[in-house]
Amino acid sequence: MHTFEWIIGLLLGAVALSALARRINVPYPTLLAICGALIPFIPHGPSWALEPDLALALFVAPVLMDAAYDTSLRDLRNNWVPVSALVFAAVGVTTAAVAVLAHTLRPDMPWSAAIALGAIVAPPDAAAATAILRQVNLPHRILKVLEGESLLNDASALLIYRVAVGAAAVNHFTWTAFAPPVLLALVGSLIAGYLLARIWTRVMVRITEAPSAIITQFAGAFTVWILAERLGLSGILTVVVFAITIARTAPARTPARLRVPAYAVWDTAVFVLNVLAFMLIGMQLRPIWERLDEFVRLEYCGFAALIVVAVILARIAWVMLYGVTFRALIRSGLVRPPTTFPVPTLQSGIVVSWCGMRGIVTLAAAFALPEAFPARDIILFTAFAVVLGTLVVQGLTLRPLILALGLKDEDPVAAEASHARAVGYRAALEEIDGDSSDVAEILRLEYRTMLLRIESDPAGGIALAGLPADPLRRRAIAAARRAVLQLRFAEEIGDDAFHLLEEELDRAELSAHG
Repeated sequence: MHTFEWIIGLLLGAVALSALARRINVPYPTLLAICGALIPFIPHGPSWALEPDLALALFVAPVLMDAAYDTSLRDLRNNWVPVSALVFAAVGVTTAAVAVLAHTLRPDMPWSAAIALGAIVAPPDAAAATAILRQVNLPHRILKVLEGESLLNDASALLIYRVAVGAAAVNHFTWTAFAPPVLLALVGSLIAGYLLARIWTRVMVRITEAPSAIITQFAGAFTVWILAERLGLSGILTVVVFAITIARTAPARTPARLRVPAYAVWDTAVFVLNVLAFMLIGMQLRPIWERLDEFVRLEYCGFAALIVVAVILARIAWVMLYGVTFRALIRSGLVRPPTTFPVPTLQSGIVVSWCGMRGIVTLAAAFALPEAFPARDIILFTAFAVVLGTLVVQGLTLRPLILALGLKDEDPVAAEASHARAVGYRAALEEIDGDSSDVAEILRLEYRTMLLRIESDPAGGIALAGLPADPLRRRAIAAARRAVLQLRFAEEIGDDAFHLLEEELDRAELSAHG
């Protein structure tokens, strides 16, 4: 009963923190991190244990599945240069900087443990950053670069992490022994993710009950992760490919009555997992903190503080170097970027370099270290310090920094959504063309009025008040949905605009069903 009471209290407290975060315009993970840091000092507080092997699957798989499902392949392709620079180079630079510093400060820490620490703290979590970025008028391309980075940098960082953990378990590490399995895991993950998605899609179309469909979706995320790990593949890369593949066909196959509750449940689950991750890692720090004497505590805190500084400076150094180099190549005429490539500016570089808040992946990777891993206590302590430090220092200053730089957005999503609405309404009108019934006349008048509204108010959505439930309206909405889906497949609109229209059409469809 005591555990159950604590769970209820933590969840209600997290809801209150989320409301406070929205009111003061800070990312809610920042407040969660602060509360997680306070848990070791709560008298008679809980001390829950979780198997290390379970941490990555429980916390990372569904969070990654949710993020990958909403990822736009068009935006990833258009921004592949800056995304790749962050996913591979920035992660590598941060890992190397942290590993060298950690081994220098603590020569007794094996290189494998130092590299593992670097890989753990290397990948930023864009959930905290986008929580702020969506509140300000930031250029859409910067947002897409950061979202693309957050989706793929976990795979690159955890690949290094996996090699480092494996190296710590053997006496003699050789690249010739590790390289073939790693390459095989990368290729195999891409193939496995795609094939599993094709199989899973055929299964999901047969499930028509909302609770069963949602449970199956979560089971699918965990099953794909576990299967990939059992086969020696990359769980992260397999889940990413799996989710992106499903996202290309699921909108056309899934009715609104299943999609609307599924989205709500997934948002809630991701929120709860973030809460549990921060609380559990705080509980793991309690026994570490209690068995340290005063001098060692100061030593741990000093070590962690230096690692936090190294993590922040490494990202700033790489992003600024990338921007200076890219602009120099453009000025010299050696590079002529296509119009789809964002040319980095000093202002955008400052924002991207400051969006380095760490989050749930760092916590889960630290927690997943084997119990006998060298220097596990100080790695766990430092990982939480990096998450807490970056969320507080960068999370609380990111919004004022963006406002001070005065970056503006042309809002391409609103323009694409307006275009998609017009195409959808025209398709709905064509669907009921030739029907002379009174209902058809009412619908034609309504849709023509909405087309006129779009010209005067491009940001306006679909009016839902007083929609009668009838088969003809459902046919018209289905035709509009097909037209919008076609725009997405043709990449005339991105996934942000598509999901905006999808939500509006779902509400209209549910209203038309009565």
